[in-house]
Amino acid sequence: MNRKISLLEIKKYFRNKSFILFKQKKKDRLEKESLSVLGRTFLSSLIIISTFVFIPIIIEFTEKDTFVSKNFQNNSKNNFNKKLNNKILNLDDDLNQTFLFEDVLELDEQPNDTIRLSALTIEELFKSTDYNLKDVRKNKLVKPITLTLLPEEIRQIQNVKKRKDFFIQIILPLVIKENNYIKSDRKKLFAILNKSKNTVKEVNWLSSKFKQYGVVNKDLSTLKIRMDEIPVSMTIAQAAKETGWGTSRFAQEGNALFGQWTWSGKGIKPAAADDNSTHKVMKFRVLQASVKAYQRNLNTHPSYKNFRNARAELRDDSQKLDSMILSEYLDKYAETGKEYVKILQQIIKQNNLKDFDDAKLLPSSIDLKSLI
Repeated sequence: MNRKISLLEIKKYFRNKSFILFKQKKKDRLEKESLSVLGRTFLSSLIIISTFVFIPIIIEFTEKDTFVSKNFQNNSKNNFNKKLNNKILNLDDDLNQTFLFEDVLELDEQPNDTIRLSALTIEELFKSTDYNLKDVRKNKLVKPITLTLLPEEIRQIQNVKKRKDFFIQIILPLVIKENNYIKSDRKKLFAILNKSKNTVKEVNWLSSKFKQYGVVNKDLSTLKIRMDEIPVSMTIAQAAKETGWGTSRFAQEGNALFGQWTWSGKGIKPAAADDNSTHKVMKFRVLQASVKAYQRNLNTHPSYKNFRNARAELRDDSQKLDSMILSEYLDKYAETGKEYVKILQQIIKQNNLKDFDDAKLLPSSIDLKSLI
């Protein structure tokens, strides 16, 4: 049966068809846009992931030859803590002796007024500056009087206490002065370690300290262990023992306060040494060089590694550097071993040398003033 279709129905039909076509096209466009967004998201994610993967590699490569960085600092600190916890690490083992005493030789070669003052002149100097050990024990302040030679007349001082006090007065400023240098260097070292980026000047300074302390492979943990002070009381006790309170031939002829041996041509041959012996006692032009060489010896020589480890443990526990504890590790300083240690500890006790461990050197410069 044929039915006539009205114009209205035809229009309605095409409108419906047109709508369907439009919806289909819109759907296709949305699908394409979705695929485009998904592609861009995938590409962005790939770039971000690649960035996190490759940036550390690039940073590691660029810092490969730089020994002062945040990562290196943190690793150094971790290694140092592991060392103190007695874990197996090869810290403070190797020693490069090439430049160990270079600064000592430079100090010894500098032009100095090496006129030997008489004991009487030195006593008058101490009196005129109000420098006496009684005040030092009380006020913990030492006058910055630096003498280059011991007086010959120190042997003639019959009063034992007077001779000992006189010797201490001469040696004390020298010992504190050298400790101040180390204290200043140590302060600078930790300032460098606490920075993530360092200047060329700081890097060069570190390089010089690695040489000075014979540190191999630029190991900062080893440098921290070696670059540290020697207790004043222990230093004075050793100087007293090795020189007979300043009266020995080595002290008088070669400013040798600590009896350090040498196998080079420069030195003083011990009178008791046999003919086959090749060692000599190191000699110096000035007393200050002898103190510096002694500190460098204890801070670097393999024989005193246990001493340095014990000192590092005291530092880690925020304790003072106790000479009675640390002197226990000086048994290799002399052939008498533990007997030598007992004598040192006896000297420290009998002469109340620990009174000087916290003494400060009155500033003769702005640099020293900052350490007080």
